[in-house]
Amino acid sequence: MSGRQEVAEVVALQALGWLAADSDRLAGFLAFSGAAPAELRDRTGEPKFLAAVLDFVMTEDERVLAFSAFAALAPESVARARTGLPGGDLPAWT
Repeated sequence: MSGRQEVAEVVALQALGWLAADSDRLAGFLAFSGAAPAELRDRTGEPKFLAAVLDFVMTEDERVLAFSAFAALAPESVARARTGLPGGDLPAWT
C-alpha cells in the first residue's frame, strides 16, 4: 500500500465517522452507496468502499466544506485524497 493510499484511507475514515455522526448524512450515504447499516463496520477496510465515502462527500460543495471544517483540512484535500483510492485517477468530465 502506498503512502498516498494510506492518507486517503485515513481521510475517508474520518469522513465516514463524520457521516455516521448525523443520521440524515448517514442515510444519504447509505442510499448513495447501497450499503446497509450493518455492513459499515465490516467494509471500512475496503478501498473501494472508502472511495464511495469520498465520492459521496464530494457530491455537494457544502458537504465538502462542512467535512473539511470538521476534519481541519483544506477543502481540496478531499479531492486529493480521493486520487489515492480505486478509480480516483480517472478524469472528471464535469
